[in-house]
This record gives sequence, structure tokens and C-alpha cells, in this order.
Amino acid sequence: MKVGLVVNPVAGVGGRVGLKGSDGAEVQARAFALGAVPQAAERATVALAELRARRPEVSVLTVAGAMGEAAARAAGIVPEVVFAAADPTSAADTIAAARALAPQVDLLLFAGGDGTARDVLEAVGDGAGDAVGDALPVLGIPTGVKMHSAVFAVNPRAAGEVAASYSRLRDAEVVDRVDGSPQLFGYLRVPDVPARVQQRKMGSSGVTPDAVSGIAAELRSLVAPGELLILGPGTTTRAIAGVWGVDVPVLGVNVLQDAKLLAADVTADQLLKLVAETPARIALTPIGGQGFLLGRGNQQLSPEVLRAVGLDRLHVVATEAKVVALGGRPLLVDTGDDALDRAFPRYVRVGTGWRRTILYPLNNPLNSLQNNPQNNSLNERQS
Repeated sequence: MKVGLVVNPVAGVGGRVGLKGSDGAEVQARAFALGAVPQAAERATVALAELRARRPEVSVLTVAGAMGEAAARAAGIVPEVVFAAADPTSAADTIAAARALAPQVDLLLFAGGDGTARDVLEAVGDGAGDAVGDALPVLGIPTGVKMHSAVFAVNPRAAGEVAASYSRLRDAEVVDRVDGSPQLFGYLRVPDVPARVQQRKMGSSGVTPDAVSGIAAELRSLVAPGELLILGPGTTTRAIAGVWGVDVPVLGVNVLQDAKLLAADVTADQLLKLVAETPARIALTPIGGQGFLLGRGNQQLSPEVLRAVGLDRLHVVATEAKVVALGGRPLLVDTGDDALDRAFPRYVRVGTGWRRTILYPLNNPLNSLQNNPQNNSLNERQS
């Protein structure tokens, strides 16, 4: 089995410092100035280590240095380097590397976010000239900030699991934000493993304060005077703040105290300092269609912050319509900390109104494929 690997070294660098993405030299420079630490290579290493454990005979073809070689070697794999990129790297390097790898591999893994997925689409998707077209399976190792596309595994370890064994393929959407709005760019072929490969993020139909007034009242009753309430991003949480007359950014992580805005668009470091000084609670709403609670667009809620607050003080909120729209798919977490992910319960309470909660399943993506009844057919890889 031959697997190609392309790593975007700066993907997701803006997440924990409160930026809304990582594309562009200016954004990356700002992220580093705020103390951001790249994590793409580390997450790619996790995926490759899982793949190697399941398929020791795997051959990895990749790009020199930070665009793949370093991650492969960290995973204990001696790769075949078939491309060398410029330093610093660019989208053009990702496209060129993917085109160089495509004819030589059975599966192309890429570590990045939606922008990287667009580059891979340009390299190997329909209309990519002499490239292999949509017959080449690809799979994203999630390292971006908020990944709308349906081409990513639910976490890095799941990417390694899926790469090691899958039997079917499907067309999956490549989506990226343009001028603040999600836009469909095309489709890539990915392994069809519903429990391990994420769905496309569904657009919000808009949530008004009236629709969440009961949820807001329930949250208000839980938060003691002086305690902090950390609101994750989303239209639902923004509407909850609106019930209290507070306007917060829809894409940021914001902190309220006594129903008043204390801090907007906070970073992970700022949050950690706040919760070290004052008891806090966290209110999150799942991403529509995907079901992610953590790890997509709210990396400011770092493992350190979550541990400092306590998982028992994390409240999941959603309108009944959002829950129904999940179609029974479980909620997901991808904090980047395996031990923390495993600490989440199998079912969580979702507040849908005043004194109204439902128990909803939360899937732990770290469970093995073999133990997942949805994936019993994954005994052979489609060639």
C-alpha cells in the first residue's frame, strides 16, 4: 500500500489565538505574534502512527521537510521524498506536491483545513488537466480552524484508521468561506466511513432570541452571581446572549459575567487566565450538520481551559430543530488531547429550552473501527 502525504505546516495556526482562520501570510504573521504554536505536523504524526500500527508494510511518499517528511519520520516511518517545496511554503507548493504524488499512490493524505482542501481539489479533482481525476481517494487530517468540508476525518487518529482499512468511496464536498460565507468549490473522492469521516457543515437558517429564550433562562439559572459564562461560537449562542441584550461576535469565543460582556474574541491564554481567577461555566452548541462540540472553530477552548473549568460545568445547548437536523448522528469532540476526549461521557444532556433537556449520544472517535458496528464491512481496502 502506497500513501501520499502533504502537510500544510501553518494550517490552524490561528485557532487558539482567536483568529478565524490561518490563510494568508498576514494572518499567519499575526498568529505567531500572538504566540501561536503550529500543530499540523504533530497531528499528521498521530495519523501516520495509527496507520503504521495497523499497516506496518505501508509505504509513505511525501514532500521534503515540514510538508510531510518530518511528520513521517516522527511517526517512525522512513518516507520516500518525491518533491521539495519552497521555504516558506505556499498554496502553489501544495498543488504541485499533490500533482507529483497523485500518480504514484493509492491514497493521498493531506493535513490542513478548507484552504488546503481547495488546493488538493485543484491538483487532483475533476478538471485538473493531466492529473488522475476523482478516481484517486484522498482524506484530510483535520488541522484547520473551522473545517466546513466533508473531506476530513473526525480526528487525526481516525484518519490513520480509515487510511489503513476502508471498502467504499463517496463524493465529498470541498467548502471554504469566501467573504464570510461558505462556498462550494467542488468534490473529492473520500473513504465512505460515516463514523470516522465528518459531514459537511450545514449553513445556519438564523436563530432569533425568541427561539432560545427558554435556553437562556435555563443557563441564567445555572450560573451563580459573579461566575463566568464562556460562550462558544455560533448563531445559537449569539442569540442566547441577545436575550440578555449582549451583542457578541458569531465566530468568536466570548466571556460574560452577570449577563454582561466581559471579554470578546478571547484567546486560549486569555481564557486560561480568566478561569484561573474566577469559577466558570461553558456553553457550547454543536456545529450544524457535523455535530462537533469541540475542535472546529473553537480551539480557544484548549485542553488546559477545559480541565481548569471542568467537564461537569460544560453545558450543551441547541434548538430542537438543530438536534433533529443532525439526523441521529452523534456529537463529536476533537480537542487534540486523547485522554481528555476519552473523559467525555457517552451521552450528554442537551438543553433545548426551559427545564427541557434530552440525552444525546456523543461518539468517542478513539474507539477502534473493529468495535464500531457501523464499520463491520471495513475489512478490505478498495483498490
